[in-house]
Amino acid sequence: MLFKDKTALVTGGGRDIGRAIAMQLAAEGAHVIVNYSQSEESARSTLAAIKSANGQASIFKADLTQSKEVKKLKNFVSDLGNKLDILINNAGGIIARKKLSEQDEAFYDAVMDLNFKSVFLVTHALVSLIPAGGCIVNISSLAARDGGGAGASLYAASKGAITTYTRSLAKELGPSGIRVNAVCPGLITTTFHDKFTAKEVREKVVASTPLRREGTAEEVANLVAFLASDAASFITGANYDINGGVGVY
Repeated sequence: MLFKDKTALVTGGGRDIGRAIAMQLAAEGAHVIVNYSQSEESARSTLAAIKSANGQASIFKADLTQSKEVKKLKNFVSDLGNKLDILINNAGGIIARKKLSEQDEAFYDAVMDLNFKSVFLVTHALVSLIPAGGCIVNISSLAARDGGGAGASLYAASKGAITTYTRSLAKELGPSGIRVNAVCPGLITTTFHDKFTAKEVREKVVASTPLRREGTAEEVANLVAFLASDAASFITGANYDINGGVGVY
């Protein structure tokens, strides 16, 4: 039980990678707060799955692009014990694939707010609850390094901001005993890619991936759990690729 008596918050924890992370942390003893914004049904399903496995969890609805909503989330976390041992900044999404000529300021704001402003607001608000020995794990993306697929320029830029922010926060929070790392998934089997990535594109990526397959949300969750555990106690400021070997050759 790696996380017995610890409290964890997983933003966007109702589905896909967030759900897998919440399940993994709960299985290792953490009380997991599953945040959601619109996916209430999925969040309640995750909550039920954790409890059916004798885990501890709560759910809380909050739009993390709004500071007022984030403040409510902080109050909820505080009421559970006034500390947060593990913060997983997972909420995000591509919204849509658009070429530069199709983008406008409103689309820019929507993508950057969802993927980066949310991380800033949550971290800024909740860091005071994280004790020495606690940690933050951000979910970035392979897109932060390679620019992403077609129509994903703003998504890639927002994830690049997370990658850099991770390194900066590691320097700033390290003296307080708080570690900050990120994981950078490649092609993972999720509803994200079911909705936004064409079948032929996925097949092409798999064919060029050394391991010749897509990853799973559970594999990402395993890496996140490691980084959140004491086994990674001297790791901070790192951005871990988890993509089956993309970019190796």
